Amino acid sequence: MKGDEGPRNMAAWWVEAIGLLAGALGIIAWVPQIREVWVHQRHEGISLPTFGLVSVALLLWLVYGLLVESPAMIIANIATLAVILAVVVGVARLRRS
Repeated sequence: MKGDEGPRNMAAWWVEAIGLLAGALGIIAWVPQIREVWVHQRHEGISLPTFGLVSVALLLWLVYGLLVESPAMIIANIATLAVILAVVVGVARLRRS
């Protein structure tokens, strides 16, 4: 029915908005780690294998988001992977020198 499309679309929009907010908060959570590595040049206690495992999990969530066509999951996981990559690159750079 035509009347049902409006509420469903509104509900879908809210679900995606919640997902985007969760993704944004997840990205913001990594900012202190990035500052420690890139600004303060500290990398002690950072486990690259753990970051690798988290990255694989995020890649799988990204695939899932693509399969279910969820913009929030796609955007959040790509952005979080980019943030994690920034930490890993910074740690690798510090540990090499």
